[in-house]
Amino acid sequence: MIYLDYAATTPISDTALAVYAEVARRRFGNPNSLHDAGSAADEVLSQCRRQLAGLLNADPRGMYFTGSGSEANLLAVCSLAFGNRHRGNHVITTPVEHPSNRQAFQLLEKAGFEVTHVPVDRYGRVRLDALEKALTPRTILVSVVAAQPEIGTVQPMEAIGRLLSEKGVLFHSDAVQAFGHMPLDVRRLRLHSVSLSSHKVYGPKGMGAVYIDPGVPWKSVFPHTTQENGFRAGTVDVAGAAAFAAAATETAERMTEETIRLRTLRDRLLSGLRALGRPVVLEGHPKERMPHHLALRFPGIDGQLLMLELNRRGIAVATGTACRNGQNEPSPAMLAVGRTPSEAGELLRITMGRYTTPDEIERTLAAFAQVLESLPSAASHSTTARRSS
Repeated sequence: MIYLDYAATTPISDTALAVYAEVARRRFGNPNSLHDAGSAADEVLSQCRRQLAGLLNADPRGMYFTGSGSEANLLAVCSLAFGNRHRGNHVITTPVEHPSNRQAFQLLEKAGFEVTHVPVDRYGRVRLDALEKALTPRTILVSVVAAQPEIGTVQPMEAIGRLLSEKGVLFHSDAVQAFGHMPLDVRRLRLHSVSLSSHKVYGPKGMGAVYIDPGVPWKSVFPHTTQENGFRAGTVDVAGAAAFAAAATETAERMTEETIRLRTLRDRLLSGLRALGRPVVLEGHPKERMPHHLALRFPGIDGQLLMLELNRRGIAVATGTACRNGQNEPSPAMLAVGRTPSEAGELLRITMGRYTTPDEIERTLAAFAQVLESLPSAASHSTTARRSS
């Protein structure tokens, strides 16, 4: 199998796996326990906070561990909104957020907050003029995904942070996809809060993290909870946190070199696909995008059909974020950038990673050539059926 779905998940690295096994065996105590085993586990967690905070140029006191990136988004957004409600009840987000962030804002709306979705341009980038216009004296929080998971576009984070800082508005970002692929300095970007996920950076699944500036008030969504300073209920997976920190550190150390390598592989795949003679559309920004990410449409060919045909030939790609699998509605991100539901259904996402090789790219191109040659009649039938449904 040629795995080209690294945006969905990454294989755990040997380093992270070794750290997990070592900590699980030797530092298995509950970090909230007062005996020495608990203290030893708590010291591991403290070191993990320092490691992750260091990668963000952040204060370790603001690092909290969660059970996933999705949970990190929900807890960060809701904790900040409820903790600052005394200042106002207006919050802002975008139509290109991850499903977990959209769900968080739906919860806030049900709780009485006023939610504004600022528009994006045809590449999925936030329109700064629209964001500035949407701000009011009651605006307390803006949340913008740093890198869009389906179309790969990177947001103008520094410009957004500068605008919000001038207006005194809190800035949260879902950095799950961006972390490990682009520098994230919370001070330079003027970020008050960031969500992260372990399994996107070659760490174990079931681990996420949130950074919240220690100077910013927040309110726990778990009343009477003591773990993670009240931020999240339940005992932290210390071994998972250690493996996450190790994987993130290793990924950060490789980032500059890996960015160049992945961009080269990505560009070779795109140029090779264009040379096959079939129309192909690149979605998302052509330059301001993640180095390992391609979001493509072959007009008239259903994305899921193409994905399944490639899977039959041993190529693993996606039709969008894995968190949306099983849903029949078109991608909100694709609709937000002006695509029709039919065009949104053509989306194919290809994401490369640490173990992707040039040979795999050439084999993928050969598989595409076979599939595209075999599809015209099937694609026409599929498109007609989808439009009539």
